[in-house]
Amino acid sequence: MFLDHFGLRGQPFGVTSDPQFLYFGPSHQEALASLFYGIQTQRGFIALIAKPGMGKTTLLFHLLEHLRSSARTAFLFQAHSDSREFLRSLVADLGVNVEQDDLRGIHRKLNDLLIQELRAGRRVVIVIDEAQNLDDSVLETVRMLSNFEVPGTKLMQILLAGQPQLADKLASKNMVQLRQRISILCSLAPFSAPETADYIGHRLRVAGYRGKPLFTAGALALIHSRSEGIPRNVNNLCFHALTLAFANGQKTIDTSTLNEVSEDLAMEMLGSSPANQTSAQLQSKPGDAADLTQITAEQNGEASEWLEEEGVSGTQVISGRVKLRL
Repeated sequence: MFLDHFGLRGQPFGVTSDPQFLYFGPSHQEALASLFYGIQTQRGFIALIAKPGMGKTTLLFHLLEHLRSSARTAFLFQAHSDSREFLRSLVADLGVNVEQDDLRGIHRKLNDLLIQELRAGRRVVIVIDEAQNLDDSVLETVRMLSNFEVPGTKLMQILLAGQPQLADKLASKNMVQLRQRISILCSLAPFSAPETADYIGHRLRVAGYRGKPLFTAGALALIHSRSEGIPRNVNNLCFHALTLAFANGQKTIDTSTLNEVSEDLAMEMLGSSPANQTSAQLQSKPGDAADLTQITAEQNGEASEWLEEEGVSGTQVISGRVKLRL
């Protein structure tokens, strides 16, 4: 009934991540381009920082999906209590059985796997999501993974992804050595008002909507303002607005509907507190700041070709950094 009322084939604002609804704003496109370049050019450690609800994990899954044919990948997202548990999870996710092994045995099997993949011409890419939840001792173990190398080549690429608290951790004095190894730092910015409208329109079109504008201009402006441009909040507002409109027999969603929905949701309770801090948080005292090694287009043309094929168009490298041509 709900879908028929609006002429939809599916739910456009569901809570479950669905690749067919994937939408990249400019900051998502730039982050994806930078992460791919970092992996292709073997930068070692790279980091992605984003507020909750920004689509960080969806972007990571999209990246990994397109690396699977050319790389051995592992995706870790649980908080691990100690280094042993972390390494066991890592090696298990790479497909190696280490149930009966001690720490030395785990290291040996991991090294054997890395050498095997190097000889096969495949990269090993480790993605650690929600890395802000890792204890300092586990982050130190992550740093030590950079010791797996042969002359001139890192045997694995490590992507640390997390919320702004991860930047806080990396900026702390006891994380200097790890911070110095992060060569590329990316962040995701909230949608602008036009991007919010484009995002909503995109999801409606994918869900089969073909009628006149479903949201008035005023309603779209309210959604942007009250969601703070955060995709998850946009979805939440739109879902409840559609539900309320259906209950009232409306075909168009206006500001009065959004005002009622906002009151019901108490949206102010969902907003993030401190403003997102990313690269600025990684800047500490002279000598402690991360050495953000830049990359150039000449280092790997394959990345640009892949980005164009994926529809991440309008990218270029300016002064060694991946930028968008808007």
